[in-house]
Formats: sequence, C-alpha cells, structure tokens
Amino acid sequence: MTNIENEYKELISEILDRGMDKSDRTGTGTKSVFGRTIRHDMSLGFPILTGKKISFNAARTELLWILNGRTDLKYLEDNGVKYWRPDYERSGRTDETLGPVYGKQWRNFNGVDQLYNLVYSIITNPDSRRLMVSAWAPHELKDMALPPCHYAFQVYINNGVIDLMWQQRSADVFLGLPYDIAMYGLLLEMLAKGAGLEAGQLIGQLGDCHLYNNHLDQAKEYRRRSKRALPFLHLDKGISANILGGLNIPDSFEIELINYNPYPAIKAELSVGK
Repeated sequence: MTNIENEYKELISEILDRGMDKSDRTGTGTKSVFGRTIRHDMSLGFPILTGKKISFNAARTELLWILNGRTDLKYLEDNGVKYWRPDYERSGRTDETLGPVYGKQWRNFNGVDQLYNLVYSIITNPDSRRLMVSAWAPHELKDMALPPCHYAFQVYINNGVIDLMWQQRSADVFLGLPYDIAMYGLLLEMLAKGAGLEAGQLIGQLGDCHLYNNHLDQAKEYRRRSKRALPFLHLDKGISANILGGLNIPDSFEIELINYNPYPAIKAELSVGK
C-alpha cells in the first residue's frame, strides 16, 4: 500500500539530492526533475501531509470554487484563500477574476459541462475509458492569469472501486503540490460518495517537479521530520448528477478532517515573478 507521505518525502529527497538547476519565469531559480508519479491508497487515510501543517480549508475552498465553475477572487478571499491575489495583480487583469481558469473549463468548455458529463457517465457507463476532464484550453490561455498547472484528470472504475489520476505540467513541490494532493483526494472522495463507490488509488502524474531555491532549507527541515498517522475524512454527501444539474455545489456540505495532528507549518515565500 502506498502512502502519500512516503511518496512526497521521496520526491523531496530526489529533488534535493539529484535535481538539476533550472531557471524559471519568476526569476527565483529552481532545482528540478521531470516526469514523476506519486500514489496514495485512500484506505490508509486522507492524503494530507502530516510532516507540516496544510490548510485543509484552502484545499476545500479551492475545490468548491472550481466545482461551481467560479473564477472570481471574491469567493476565495471571503473564505480565507489569499494566495491567488499576487498572480492576479501580476497578470494586469482588472475584473477581479482569474480569467477562464479551472472552473470555467470544467463546467463550460466551449459550452460543454465536462463535470456533469463525467458524473453522469460514472453511473451510466462506468467501464468507459473516456471518464476525464480537461482544463487546458489553448484558445483561452492568453486570457488566464496563470495557465492551469494541474490540467486534466481521469477516473477508472472496477469492482465498485474508483481511482483518480490527475496530470500536472508544473509542480511547486514545497508550497503548491501538497494542496493539489489534498484537493484531488477530496474530489475522489466526493465522486466516490456520489456514485456509491469506494475510493481507491489517488495518482498524480507530474511534469516539471521543482523546489524553488528559496525553499531548499524548508524542504530539508520537512525531510527531517517523521510522519504521523493520517486523518480520515467525514463527508455527508458526494457529487451526483442531480446536484450538478443545479450548477451549485452547496457550501453546506459537511466536509471535515478527523484526527488531523500535523507538525507545525513551515513558512516559505510564494514565487510569483513579474
């Protein structure tokens, strides 16, 4: 059984020990490796790191924002998620949105509600090899504050178990990736609950995996910490086609981590660039 904490720590160690120096758009500089896979068996607990505290509220908020097709800063910031503001300001946008990013593409990709189609197909055609959603819309990339880092995901169903694999072109391993892991873990649990399935494997297919040069000391501190028991998720309902038909996934969903006991957070600066 694969545990996300082990997988994440191995990735951190590989980048620290064998990563290649690489420049980047922010000007910070990175150590980088390319083409890695991380896995987690959901039966072991919810995939959120325990070696440093991760804000589950931020992962939950961002996922609900995407699922509801939103692209505005207001929903995020009203719920305590502030880290998109620097990219918005760098982009030069003035409409208080991030442009046609994740939520727009998941719920309205040239008029197609991909998420609704996915959930409907999970019930009606679970053996399909087309159970996937994409956020990569080349014709709209120029209008986005930041092109999608995690750009697609696919689910696989067999014997009452649903697995989820997401694809990510760029992984800020120390700051961003832990939230992506938690977000897709929550999505997998919500899809499983809505379809009456068991959540199985969570898999991340990662392209450019990097540690920014101003995160190296923090990554070494994380590597020195031992893992703790993973928490479990309380979820009162999942994503179903009838809920999606109304376009709005309620904030009243009961989504709670049980027995999350991480080490303290490790502060690191977000690299944005100009």
